[in-house]
Amino acid sequence: MLVNISNLNFYILFLFSFLFSCDKNTDIQEIPSYINVSKVNLLTSSDQGSNTHKITDVWVYVNDQFRGTFEIPATIPLLHKDSNNIRLFAGIKDNGISSTRVRYHFYKSSEYNIYLVEDSVINIEPTFIYTESCTIEHENFEGVGTNIDTTLNSEVDFEIKTENGNKFAYAKIDENYLKFEASTDNFIDLPQQGSPVYLELDYQSNHTALIGAYINNSNSVINRDLVWISPKEEDWNKIYINMTKTVSEALGNNSIKFYLNVFRNDTTAEAWIKFDNLKIIY
Repeated sequence: MLVNISNLNFYILFLFSFLFSCDKNTDIQEIPSYINVSKVNLLTSSDQGSNTHKITDVWVYVNDQFRGTFEIPATIPLLHKDSNNIRLFAGIKDNGISSTRVRYHFYKSSEYNIYLVEDSVINIEPTFIYTESCTIEHENFEGVGTNIDTTLNSEVDFEIKTENGNKFAYAKIDENYLKFEASTDNFIDLPQQGSPVYLELDYQSNHTALIGAYINNSNSVINRDLVWISPKEEDWNKIYINMTKTVSEALGNNSIKFYLNVFRNDTTAEAWIKFDNLKIIY
């Protein structure tokens, strides 16, 4: 029997092409391991103020490689197994805005060496602390006197109240009054050139409020409106306000102080605000 060499070569070439094609298209899927983060904590020392926080996300690094940002609670798939170094960074909503989620650089990362197993879940409950290098000026109204006072713009004062063993400031605007405003002490030589500066605040209110800054120069005082905060009547809310740009742009200032302002447009309904755990961090 005679075999056509050219046809034989064609069939051999076709067979090899088919085999390699099958091998190339074989879908081999890795089985992930999982870590579950359903809750996070903040640990503070007595000179750092309260441990209230509003950490909304974790930024996940595995063996120093970024693996994504996940909203808490989260079950996080990882294409890793065996022993791995996992670092979790705390994420917040910058200025309370959902679309501006950032790593909060004043919280130190939480680090673990974990043995991961495919298709298994490891539960982690990270506890974050403030970084050793940050400076925290805080007022929680628990001591004698305060470093927050009403300004000349305010028509009403605040009082210190206690609920469930916790002290806080409370201001009410009623009768014919329209405005409440309180400010921090003056801050001198806050870091500039893009160094982060944040204001943290716990609050509860039935009215919008404004966070701003008075920038004291040699011949003038500049008022900077920064962030409007929404009413939160039912529960306490925490907000992280990014002061970095405002402070860095205040070149040559003598001092800066930050204020909380509530202004109602009419006298038909009273306005009130509770506030606590104010921190300036840099």
